[in-house]
Amino acid sequence: MSPTSQTTQNLKPSRPVQRSLMPATCFRFFALSASRTSLCLPRYSPCVRFFKSQTTFLSTARRKLTLDDSRLLHCFSNHKLKEARHLLESIPERDAHRRIVHWTSLLTSYSKNGFIDESRVLFDIMPDRNIVTYNAMLSGYVRCGMLSEAMTLFDEMPERNVISWTSMLCGLADAGRVSEARKLFDEMPERNIVSWNSMIVGLIRNGDLEEARHVFDVMPAKDIVSWNALIGGYAENDRMDEARDLFEAMEDRNVVTWTSMIAGYCRTGDVEEGKYLFSRMTERNVVSWTAMIGGFAWNGFHEEALLLFLKMLQISYLRPNIETFISLAYACAGLGFPLVGKQLHAQLIVNGLEYDDYDGRLSKSLIHMYTMCGVMDFSCAIFVKNSNYSLIESCNSMINGYIRIGQLEEAQNLFDTVPLRDKISWTLMIDAYMSSGQVSKAFYLFNNMPDRDAVAWTAMISGYVHNELFPEAFHLFSEMRIQGVLPLNSTYSILFGAAGAITNLDKGRQFHGMLMKTLYETDLILENSLISMYAKCGVLYEAYIIFSNMRFRDLVSWNSMIMGFSHHGLANETLKAFVVMLASGIHPNPVTFLALLSACNHAGLVARGWELFNAMPNVYAIQPGLEHYICMINLLGRAGKVKEAEEFVLRLPFEPNCAVWGALLGVCGFGEMDAEVAIHAAKQLLSLDPLNTPAHVVLCNIHAAKGEHDEVHMLRKEMVLKGVRKIPGCSWILLRGRVHVFLSGDKLDLQVNEMLSLLFGTMTRL
Repeated sequence: MSPTSQTTQNLKPSRPVQRSLMPATCFRFFALSASRTSLCLPRYSPCVRFFKSQTTFLSTARRKLTLDDSRLLHCFSNHKLKEARHLLESIPERDAHRRIVHWTSLLTSYSKNGFIDESRVLFDIMPDRNIVTYNAMLSGYVRCGMLSEAMTLFDEMPERNVISWTSMLCGLADAGRVSEARKLFDEMPERNIVSWNSMIVGLIRNGDLEEARHVFDVMPAKDIVSWNALIGGYAENDRMDEARDLFEAMEDRNVVTWTSMIAGYCRTGDVEEGKYLFSRMTERNVVSWTAMIGGFAWNGFHEEALLLFLKMLQISYLRPNIETFISLAYACAGLGFPLVGKQLHAQLIVNGLEYDDYDGRLSKSLIHMYTMCGVMDFSCAIFVKNSNYSLIESCNSMINGYIRIGQLEEAQNLFDTVPLRDKISWTLMIDAYMSSGQVSKAFYLFNNMPDRDAVAWTAMISGYVHNELFPEAFHLFSEMRIQGVLPLNSTYSILFGAAGAITNLDKGRQFHGMLMKTLYETDLILENSLISMYAKCGVLYEAYIIFSNMRFRDLVSWNSMIMGFSHHGLANETLKAFVVMLASGIHPNPVTFLALLSACNHAGLVARGWELFNAMPNVYAIQPGLEHYICMINLLGRAGKVKEAEEFVLRLPFEPNCAVWGALLGVCGFGEMDAEVAIHAAKQLLSLDPLNTPAHVVLCNIHAAKGEHDEVHMLRKEMVLKGVRKIPGCSWILLRGRVHVFLSGDKLDLQVNEMLSLLFGTMTRL
């Protein structure tokens, strides 16, 4: 099929799009009617636009054309440029003006269709030329980016008008030669509104907003294009205060003005202000709707993006464009709605819009959507189909998609075969192997990574911490510093977490000192990590100092401080901090109540514990979890209410598991009443876990206390047959940066005297 016939076919009215039925949870996403939302968009190219303009000219001026003129324009409209040239040469002589018009028209058609050399040949053989002819040739050079030839022709022009100067000005500005453009602008003998606007746009495109504002302020007259250009420049550079000042100063605004402001606010993350402006618009086009839909999607408001798209379909007759669908693809990815995503893709295929993906952005968005939803067969098909121009982002999306569904081998195969890999590709694979516990493979990739940045180093450190290889994490951090790589905020957060996990206060203080030397400002995550580290290491005073000096506190900040008080038995401080948190407007979550119940547990505050436990569902709409139920069992048991704890277990809204029965067994004191509860709990625990050691030990102890030695002998014999062994007790001590672990029954090593002297302040002989 020829390009012309393809264009003609695309310009025909599309057939009605049938409604697609989907579950309500997917918003009935594409319930489209033919009268409202035909999604078939014409695929325009420069040639198509030229042919349309010629066809329009033919229909309006046919009565003024001769037969030769009609034949000539017919050649133009069908892209028969060589035949048009021969026909022009065979046309009889006519007056000079008509001849120049015809030859200039042919020159323009050559240049618009990319035949710039033919245009120049035609220009050179023309017997007569006027200023329009020169401007047509000049515009052709500028359009093709041939600035040297354009400047030569500009210098050779016998006369110039404002169009000549403006055309040259635009060419220099578009090429980034803004200083030359400004010099040319200053030399212009005459300027019109287009000249001024072209200079403003050129300065904005080259990042010189201050000079663009100066030109805007001194121009003698401004039109709406002037205002929109500067507002758009400020908005694209995230300078919304200046854009808003201009916006408010405008007397007449059009849809471009409003759309620039909406897109600017959404780009800076102020979606609420963008939404407010969008609601005030009296006129909207598809670009306006897409700007708001994209604003929602790119800022994480994925559901709002889909709902706004549905509203667009319901109240307007506008057709979504490629940008609309790209934003919707990312919204579906964020929500994890594969069915909606497939509906979206189906509409693109049915209406041929997938062939408009000239820069690969649409295929990239679809690959991202399917990989985030775990639909790897669809994403793989799109990836292979568009392999000629697959972006490296798509490669990384594919690798990440395989990782997300646990297919590390497929991810590795793709990683090994793709022609392009960047730092993200390497880091994705390193993080994946660390997350799956394959530390050696992650280390191999890290060592072979050609260019390791701070993110890759941090991924390795995080992986070591995740796999509880704390010394390796600390050593790698030292190597990172030796290599001259500056740590990220997240690097320090991970290290603070590691120091807190093993209560290594010395390491924590060292990292804190490095942080203060390398980073002048800390963020909220870092401050929260510091609070948690110092609290876990038992230095509550320093944790509270950091907490008190925070300019902003979130729920994690409060939970870290409340948990620190709770773990160290400071029940009153825990409860007071909770009251202050509520007064500050922070809503608690399950972690908050776990700390509160734990504090009540340590302090024996049974009534307060019951009050907090009941408030979870009744006041704060928080459903208690397993940890909260176990906390209540411990609270009741430690307060001597073992029977009440058993009754609490029997009333649980779910079938008690090993953790619940184990908690009940742990609070039994083996008194006359407790022994009965302990036996019940132990038997329930053994029915769920026949190899449970504590249950066997408790039953042995109870029978031994009662003098039932035969039962004790049978139980111990059963333990031997099952291979059940009591787990020995464990203690550890940190000495000179090394953790020494002691198990019950271990032989003492040669350094035990030094360790014991640290504990008791005296030297003990072996």
